[in-house]
Amino acid sequence: MLALAIRDRVIAENPAEGVRLPKRRRTDADEQAITREAFATLLPEIPERYLALVALADGTGLRSGECVGLTWDTMATVRVSRVGVEVAGTVTFKPYPKSRAGRRTVPLPPFVVQALRRHKEIVPVGPSGEVFTNEAGGSMRRTVFRAWIWRPALVRAGLLGKVVQTGPRTWLATWRDRAGNEVTGEFPNRRVARARVSRQAQGGLRFHDLRHSYATWLVSDGVPLNDVARVMGHEQISTSPRSEGI
Repeated sequence: MLALAIRDRVIAENPAEGVRLPKRRRTDADEQAITREAFATLLPEIPERYLALVALADGTGLRSGECVGLTWDTMATVRVSRVGVEVAGTVTFKPYPKSRAGRRTVPLPPFVVQALRRHKEIVPVGPSGEVFTNEAGGSMRRTVFRAWIWRPALVRAGLLGKVVQTGPRTWLATWRDRAGNEVTGEFPNRRVARARVSRQAQGGLRFHDLRHSYATWLVSDGVPLNDVARVMGHEQISTSPRSEGI
């Protein structure tokens, strides 16, 4: 606006030139929470190779890097001692999470233990003992997982856009664009329609939102905030969701 004012000769110079804007503070709109019922519809749509990864994130609140950095240890608890960091398409491992609070032991719900046991049976261990690897046996890349596994599963579960059959060989896809406008398109089969929604739809649940959902569920179940903060690896209790905000 100030630049336009200078162009229109309303002011002679920009009084804000050289002023650095503060970092944008995170708001509640930045995080979403999925209900237990909606998660129950999502999990069956996750390919079997990655099902334990999603179950673990939802059942423990681990960050994506903490999940990727896990190695096989014990089936009763998960010990978070390193994280996977992706930069420019390359995944490297750091020996510890970002804070002392991040180095923690997290209990595993029975459904996560079951998923991990099945995962160990069907997926070879990574070169450094990693629990989760890609289909080539290499490190999991967050960007690839999001595009090819996560978002297509959201579409199949009905949690991102909508795909309905309107004729013998016609499928109607509906999604929201960046401006929030509804977009529709007709496609020759369901697979193509779902792929278009997965690529084009804006928003949708993020993998990281499983962490927020886990914390929200703990608070809803009456778990004390200090215990929630400890399990989540938060340095301060104020970082955890408050019950009145649920």
